[in-house]
Amino acid sequence: MTSAIGLYQRLEGLPLPWHPTTKPIPLIIYGAASAVGAYAVKLARLSNIHPLLCVAGKGIPFVESLIDNSKGDVVLDYRNGDAELIQGLRSAVDKAGGKVEYAFDAVSEAPSFVNICEVLDHETGQISLVTPGNDYSAIPSSIRQFQTMIGAVHASGDDQNFQKETGGHAGNMDFGYMFFRFFSRGLQEGWFKGHPHEVMPGGLGGIEAGMKNLKNGKASAIKYVFRLRDSACLERPKVASRKDSWSVFLD
Repeated sequence: MTSAIGLYQRLEGLPLPWHPTTKPIPLIIYGAASAVGAYAVKLARLSNIHPLLCVAGKGIPFVESLIDNSKGDVVLDYRNGDAELIQGLRSAVDKAGGKVEYAFDAVSEAPSFVNICEVLDHETGQISLVTPGNDYSAIPSSIRQFQTMIGAVHASGDDQNFQKETGGHAGNMDFGYMFFRFFSRGLQEGWFKGHPHEVMPGGLGGIEAGMKNLKNGKASAIKYVFRLRDSACLERPKVASRKDSWSVFLD
């Protein structure tokens, strides 16, 4: 949902999946191997948004499985350094027509947005950021920046300019209502897939190992799942005798 809000509720002008574009719309997706970034790629493809100029690291093979090279999509390696990455983005932008107006930053930590702004159009460019509260002062004032929070679909208020300007009723909550159902249908019918995941052994006891993997950079293009029922610190509930079958207790 964060990806959907960031693409369609924040960036202005991108087509929704049920009304895909028929013309090229270059889009930068930084951190494309992350869950939020990968979902942005999947949604962009449903909207027929291409070429996708993706940035990733260890998860490049995963991102390559999501994009469509025949439509100009590429994935660049940020591990080669900022200078080489920026040059690669510029080259990709040139091939895409020489101008890119949209960027989705699934990292939102320097230097991600700094690198993006080196190639994003400084007159009509828009960038969607997913970590509110960070210092984004390095982004040129001429580039429109939007910050995304998943809580927007649960809040009664709506900070979208178009809603304020038009006095319309529909906003983020209505958007969330529609997209949660859209995702459900996609998962049910198989044309939308979840992110790769790994169930960590030990339930809550496996959190430390998971955190260490994240800290040491061992987790890439994957989500960790911790099952409470596998936790050694939690004993399974037992049902009392038939006489007291209405009650459930923990030993």
